[in-house]
Amino acid sequence: MLRRTLVRTGGLAVGAALSGSLWQEAAAARATRSRAGGPYGPPGAPDANGVALPAGFTSRIVARTGLRVGRALWHPAPDGGACFPDGDGWIYVSNSEIPLLGGVTAIRFGADGAIRDAYRVLSGTNLNCAGGRTPWNTWLSCEEILRGRVFECDPYGSRPAMPRLAMGRFKHEAAACDPDRQVVYLTEDEPDGCFYRFRPAHWGDLTSGLLEVLCASSDTGAVTWQRVPNPAALLEATRHQVAAAKHFAGGEGCHYSGGVCFFTTKGDNRVWGYDAENERLEIVYDADTPLNGVDNITGTPGGDLYVAEDGGDMEINLITPDRTVTPFLQVVGHPKSEITGPAFSPDGSRLYFSSQRGARGDIGGTDGVTYEVAGPFRRWT
Repeated sequence: MLRRTLVRTGGLAVGAALSGSLWQEAAAARATRSRAGGPYGPPGAPDANGVALPAGFTSRIVARTGLRVGRALWHPAPDGGACFPDGDGWIYVSNSEIPLLGGVTAIRFGADGAIRDAYRVLSGTNLNCAGGRTPWNTWLSCEEILRGRVFECDPYGSRPAMPRLAMGRFKHEAAACDPDRQVVYLTEDEPDGCFYRFRPAHWGDLTSGLLEVLCASSDTGAVTWQRVPNPAALLEATRHQVAAAKHFAGGEGCHYSGGVCFFTTKGDNRVWGYDAENERLEIVYDADTPLNGVDNITGTPGGDLYVAEDGGDMEINLITPDRTVTPFLQVVGHPKSEITGPAFSPDGSRLYFSSQRGARGDIGGTDGVTYEVAGPFRRWT
């Protein structure tokens, strides 16, 4: 049995409360875990790339740290990533989580999946961890350092990246855009980090706006938002400026779709759901197995969530709308690494991700590997 329940009663546990939101098919029930089930069946034996996949799926390596891809050397410690449409093809961007020489590299793919080019879109920044894609097709790259910044990057390589300082100076982890309420949600990788939303003065322009922090007295139920008085946080950290702010045990990835922002916290191995339509906070996953070491998260329009592990069993786990939690894939032979940057191609036929430190597992990420998985992903529309 699960040590803790996966879903608490409240806004995300009842199907009626999810009208118009991501998990419209959810029912009020405990989630089930499975290492043999799920919509695709269990991962099989590792393939030639060391990736264990369900039947019908294949993998290939698209980049390795230190090797040339297009016009660029692939960066160390690949981390958060996202995909963008590009004519008849698409682009995958990836952060570099190294000190001082971090940044972002983009890979351009053709309609057949062939690599056309690769190039830098951000350089000289610090520990670029996760981030988020905007509806206007830019990439928000987040610095995971004290007083870190958010950089808005052009994945097409035409415009220089720009810092968006109004979004706060703190240990940024990930970002997720909510076009319905015209806000950007932000996680903070601190043991007592907060969950924020940024309200730009003009949607589509992140140069100015209001930074707010989620406030609540319990783990589930109704929440409020309060303005952060000093987002620059020179003398007092943003997370300590509002007494009523709720603190989370190490914010990691976040993903928004259909009225719900899902985010993960590594300190307690939880997946949370903020029901933006009803302004309620719920716990989606709260267990030890099969998903352990929650980190980056992405999802599909059909409601499936894909959660990458930092350590654990080096898996990407799938959480379905009917609350089944099951491994989707596993990278074998990388015991000191973590899985980062899961992102789907625009048509949903390919999933990209990285093993940040690769088989060697060195802290500098000099053996990073970036993969593509293709196959019959379900329910894309």
